[in-house]
Amino acid sequence: MTSRATWHVLPLGSIVELQRGFDLPTGKRSHGSVPVVGASGVIGRHSEAAIKGPGVTLGRAGAMGVATYVANDFWPLNTTLFVTDFRGNDRKFIYYLLHHMDFSGYNSGGVQPMLNRNYIREIPVPIPVRSEQQAIAEVLGALDDKIAVNERIAETSLALAKARAEAVPPAESVRLGDIAEVFDGPHATPRKTREGPWFLSISSLKGGAFDLAESAHLAEEDFPRWTRRVQPSEGDVLFSYETRLGEAALMPPGVRASLGRRMGLLRPKPGTVGRALLLHAYLSPSFQAEIRRRTVHGATVDRIPLKEMPAWPITLPSDDIRPQLSTALEALHTSINQVAVENRTLAALRDTLLPQLVTGKIRIKDAERVVEDATS
Repeated sequence: MTSRATWHVLPLGSIVELQRGFDLPTGKRSHGSVPVVGASGVIGRHSEAAIKGPGVTLGRAGAMGVATYVANDFWPLNTTLFVTDFRGNDRKFIYYLLHHMDFSGYNSGGVQPMLNRNYIREIPVPIPVRSEQQAIAEVLGALDDKIAVNERIAETSLALAKARAEAVPPAESVRLGDIAEVFDGPHATPRKTREGPWFLSISSLKGGAFDLAESAHLAEEDFPRWTRRVQPSEGDVLFSYETRLGEAALMPPGVRASLGRRMGLLRPKPGTVGRALLLHAYLSPSFQAEIRRRTVHGATVDRIPLKEMPAWPITLPSDDIRPQLSTALEALHTSINQVAVENRTLAALRDTLLPQLVTGKIRIKDAERVVEDATS
């Protein structure tokens, strides 16, 4: 444990000053370079900043209590609280502190519960002197920095895979059902848990990449029920068939999961086409146009008619090019999967160290050694 002589317990309101964010019409959140921060994090871009960065926000409505660190100038939406005064404390430490805190029970009532800043002002918080704050933020920041580097590697690998696939002209049109089986996911949502098998979310599908952090867990005893139709396997092509149409990604290795609501999967038939090649055929401009052409526009959501999907045409490169292209795409997606696995390990380590460090239950030097071993 760190020396308690350098720590004090103070009400949150004496450590930081929080203010509600600002309204911004949805139509103004898609242009510009300034991050627009909502309750769950950055959700768009705007041409003007409302607040000088770096800064810290806290989810007020929706994702209540979710902390976000913003390195540059930003626009906090009215679904957030943002720190207007750090009162001499280290900004990155305050982010980690808020990220660790449990704000359940501090919301005001109503149709949509909201985090009440007047309620949370009196929460007692252990806090060290600024020098220790900075040391703690450096330890945790080293893990986040390594995660960010890996994310850039994955983004580069995905961009190379897309460019490689798009550079090869399509030569053959086949029925999707001839090269892959189409499976539907569950039509309901299970009870969410803090751990256990994954319940995949269409929010995890991000332009060919799969972000497992956007998915949730379900109870072990519920897992058989939610995988009755199909259990996703490594290399299956996961896609959204309601809302977020056109999104798809490969099922990552080593993940035990069920499909989520509004999610389907394509499983390549043996001897037909490689999994990475099938993904990029799905993401190709021609198949994306096919999705748009066949989309059923409902009163509430747009959807893909899954029963008709096996008859849809999908284009592939010629037989003589296909093996070489498949090998190249598989290698790039293997790289993406490797850094994703490493990032999950690093994030788990960070989340283990974070409560120990921000409450003074572990020495900074001990944490530094653990982080150095993990990032070297």
